[in-house]
Formats: sequence, structure tokens, C-alpha cells
Amino acid sequence: MQHMDEVRSKLLFVCNNNKFMSVLSIGDIQRAILSNHSLDAEINSILRDRVIIASDQDNVEDIRNLMLQHRIEAMPIVDDEKNVADVIFWDQIFSEKKERVDTLPDIPVVIMAGGKGTRLKPITNIIPKPLIPLGEKPILEWIIDSFNEVGVTNFHLTVNYKQDMIRSYFAHPSETNYNISYFEENKPLGTAGSLHLLKGKLKETFFVTNCDILIKDDYSEMLKYHKSNGNELTAVSAVKHFKIPYGTLEFGENGVLEKIKEKPEYTFFINAGMYILEPHLLEEIPEDEFFHITALIEKIMERNGKVGIFPVSEGSWMDIGQWDEYNKTSKKLGFGGINL
Repeated sequence: MQHMDEVRSKLLFVCNNNKFMSVLSIGDIQRAILSNHSLDAEINSILRDRVIIASDQDNVEDIRNLMLQHRIEAMPIVDDEKNVADVIFWDQIFSEKKERVDTLPDIPVVIMAGGKGTRLKPITNIIPKPLIPLGEKPILEWIIDSFNEVGVTNFHLTVNYKQDMIRSYFAHPSETNYNISYFEENKPLGTAGSLHLLKGKLKETFFVTNCDILIKDDYSEMLKYHKSNGNELTAVSAVKHFKIPYGTLEFGENGVLEKIKEKPEYTFFINAGMYILEPHLLEEIPEDEFFHITALIEKIMERNGKVGIFPVSEGSWMDIGQWDEYNKTSKKLGFGGINL
């Protein structure tokens, strides 16, 4: 997953001494994690047995038809000895942009946009956090566009702080192909408290996302996982790697040293700030009370309800909740950061 983030690709070719073996997609890794494979497991254990490849004897038209038939983004070209002779990418032989095959049904997306963004002061003294720009548009529009381009047209924003500026920015619905409805908090209600405003309004499975994160992954796969496993709530989780720049010491009774690790690395699954919920959960949100979504998750688990986790790579999860993360995200999207 780290290598995919580094090369900015969700598909890798696996070779041994330049001999083609298989392909590895982000979906393969996600399914392996959900099947309890260790992050330290060898790649061989999750490689596909069957993959579509082309021969260096095939003509371009045959390769083109094969890629078109199976919607293949990158086709490995191998010789008789399985050496990789070339790779042909979709954009090289098709002038049109590759259409997305799996799109979301037009289900609701709720964006929690009412916070004050205190960690982003002094900018948020002037504009609300959802309108902080990334390039030529604000983070809130990035989030809406990421869902809209895969078929979503109905967005629900919970608003409070400087809400008039948010409403004003999206005040020209004729210029878009989506609808936005607003639900006003009369006071800060936490990361889930304002969902009580949507009771009776949402009758189907829906996404919830914080307004300071952007996840570049396959939303349809998230929904498929949620539905197929019968989850009441699915939390999207980013794989996060931490490197300790020092040697660490582990000791026992009376301070006796037992182990030393030189600059260890640790991997955790963190809460990425995006969720899929079933509509009946709105009945479990207290009315007009401060209530975090973690409290809802604990509530579901206490009654033995089903909560699932859908993993995404560290590079797929982008955060603007604090300035160092904002600058990382801005640069990742090809824009400069902000120096304060």
C-alpha cells in the first residue's frame, strides 16, 4: 500500500527477476485485510491466480479490443519467457477518458460542516473550515465533486458556524447537477449529534463524512462491503504508518532491560472520518445533545450490533483539519501550502 501511494497507482505488476507473475490492486489488498491477513503477509499469499495479459506477438488492434472488452487500465505485454516487454496504458490507445464502470447508486451523503475549525485559526476567524481553499475550490466542493462524479446528486449539510457564507457559496444550483439541503445546528453537537436533524428525512443507507477530509478510493466498493456484510455502520479506516526516530527500550521489573528496538515502525488503522450508516440508526441519536459518532459506534456494539471497518491506504486519505496536514494535502493535489 505504501508503494501504491508512492507511485500514485492503485494497480501494480508483480514480477520476479522481470518475469511477470500477476497483478495486485488496492482491492486485492483491502479484501486480504478484511479476511484477516496480516499486513506483514507475503504478497504471494494474495496474488490472483488468473490475470489477463497480452503477448508481444499481438497486434495493437487485438490488444485494444482486449482492453476495451475487460476495461483494463494497464495491459502488461510479455514474451514467450514471461519477460515484461512493455506496458500499454488506456490513455495511450484510447482518446476518450476511461469511464467508471462501478458507480454509486444515488444515495444520500451527509457532510458535517458545522464546526468552528479552531485548529485552523486564524483563517477560520474569517471563513468557515468547509470553505478553506485547496487550489481553486474549497475542501467542501472537493468532497461533493468526488461523490458527484460517481453518481451522487443529493447532499445534506449540517451547518452552524458562519453558515451564511457556505449557503452563499452554493447559492447557484443551476450551475451544478446536484442538490444541497441544509440542516442547522442551534449549538455545537459533536461529530454525530446533528444527525438527529435528519430523522424522518433519510430512508435508505447513507454516507456521512467530516468536512475536513477527502478520501480518494472506490466508494462503490465501500458500499458493497457494507451491504454484503450486513453492517449497521461501517467506518472507513486509513492505514497509518508511524516511524519512531529513536531507539526504544522495553524493560521489566526493577527496570531490567529486556529488549531494545532501533527506530521501530508501527502500523495502525485509524478512524478516517467517513462512515456508512443504516437509516434506523438516526433513532439512536439523542435530540439536541452533544454526541460523537464514536459514542454511536459504542452504543451499537454494546447491543451486539454489527460495525465494520473498510481499510484504505494512507495516501488515499487526505486531511486538512490542522495546518501541517492541510499543507500535505494541498501539495499532494498539486498546489502550494500556506505558511503561517
